[in-house]
This record gives sequence, structure tokens and C-alpha cells, in this order.
Amino acid sequence: MLYTPLILLLSAGCHRSDRIVVGSKNFTESDLLGEIVAQQIERRTSLPVERRFHLGGTFVCHQAITAGQIDLYVEYTGTAYTAVLKLSPGPDPDSVYRAVAAEYQRRFGLVWGRPLGFDNTFAITVRRADAARYGLKRISDLARVAPRWHAGFGYEFLERADGFRGLAGVYGLRFASPPTAMDLGLTYRALAEGKVDVIAGNSTDGQIAALDLVALEDDRHYFPPYQAAAVTRAQVLEAHPEVRRALAELEGRIPDAEMRRLNALADVEHRDIAVIARDWLRVNAP
Repeated sequence: MLYTPLILLLSAGCHRSDRIVVGSKNFTESDLLGEIVAQQIERRTSLPVERRFHLGGTFVCHQAITAGQIDLYVEYTGTAYTAVLKLSPGPDPDSVYRAVAAEYQRRFGLVWGRPLGFDNTFAITVRRADAARYGLKRISDLARVAPRWHAGFGYEFLERADGFRGLAGVYGLRFASPPTAMDLGLTYRALAEGKVDVIAGNSTDGQIAALDLVALEDDRHYFPPYQAAAVTRAQVLEAHPEVRRALAELEGRIPDAEMRRLNALADVEHRDIAVIARDWLRVNAP
């Protein structure tokens, strides 16, 4: 089912009028950022924008943009660095950004905008009550309880180079049974309800605070930086420089706390993402 959206997308063909097609991955933050980008282009240019949201994971969106079926989407530097470019994780945000920007341009004809302002790293998360009971503050503390615990991870985290296998090796984690694979959006509720004991969430997710969960410190610096930025086909920016100018207005404008707030509005308060995006743009990019 993961690749079904892309198959349908490709079947639509490459012929389209002069419009900008914005895509997103299949989780709330990506949809939100896609909507902010889409509305910003609509506000600042005369180009019509088509939304193709919730397409799938990293590789689905990457295939879609390299095939020319979408024109841009928001990607994360560490994801591009490890999952797409297959490079070993690096800790320095600027070096990772420069590497992905150069390689995406050279290999794929894709242009990275400057980061939007936040770093959405993986968050190894437990229930607050368990963190207090067992003295869990760092991921390395998990090794003491992992043999009795059950983990639940998103499908992509189980497969990625910067995912579970590497994490388990660096921290010596051995759980009571192999981690359960589930949709990323379901992992928070599964943890809160006691169906699993540890998950790999996203550090900017609003559900962590809302469900009284705790993200553990990555004390061995396993995860690379994951700065969010718009990735756009170079041909689109050459034909429409006004799109580049519109996107530039968003760069550096969304700090970590603000992204958590926006995600909470969608996931916790269940507000419409189009309204969230509109309200944010009105205040932050007037």
C-alpha cells in the first residue's frame, strides 16, 4: 500500500498547465508544512497551486519529485543525508545541509532552500511515569529496562540507516521481542495506553506533551540534524523565480517550539490544517 499513491500519481502523466504542485509525506507536520508552502506561493504569486499531500514516506516523495510529478515538498536534512544519499550520519548541521544541497543539485536537479528554523529529530519516548520510576533521562538508560520492555516504531524507522538497527547497536538495546511496526501516527497513543513501552516519535510533535510522555536525551549523539527545508525542482525555480522569493520569506521563521505548537493545534485540538497555515502566515509572513 505504501507505493499506491505514487503509482496513481505517475499514472496521471506529465502533462499539466503552468501550475505548482506541492507534495507532502504521510504525517501531520509534513501536511502542515506543505499547506504553509502552498498558501505562501498562492499569496505571493499568480500561479495556481495543486496539493498532493500525504503521499507516503521519504522514498515515495523523492520518487515523485524526481519524476516531475510534484514540484516541491519539505524534506529534512538528516533524512536526505542518510536515507536518500546513503551517507553516514554526521552531527554538524551546516555540514549536513551543505552536503545535501550540493548532492541534490548534482544528482537530481533539486534545489534546497534554507532551513525553516527547526530541527525535528527522532525522539525516543517513554511514559513520564516510567521515566520517573526507572530513572530514565537518557537513551543509554534504556538498556537497563529494555529486556523487559516492548517497543513500537514507525515502518520507516525500522528500515532507515539512521533508524533502529544503528540505534540498538550504539546503545546496546535488546527488547523483550522484536519491535512492533506501526504507522507513526499511532505510536503515541499505543505508548500512552500501555500497548508498547517505548517509541521513536518526532521531537516537534505536540502529542508528546499532550499525552504526558518524555523524550530521552540522545546522549551518544546518534541522530544527525534534521532541519526542515523546502526542496524544489530547479526547472521550476528557473521558470518562476517568484516561487524562490516566496519560499525565502519562510526561511528561519519556525523555531522548534512554534512547530510543536502548530502540530498540537492539528493533532491535539484537531483544527483544520488550512486554517492553521492561514493564521500562521497572517502573523509571521504578512
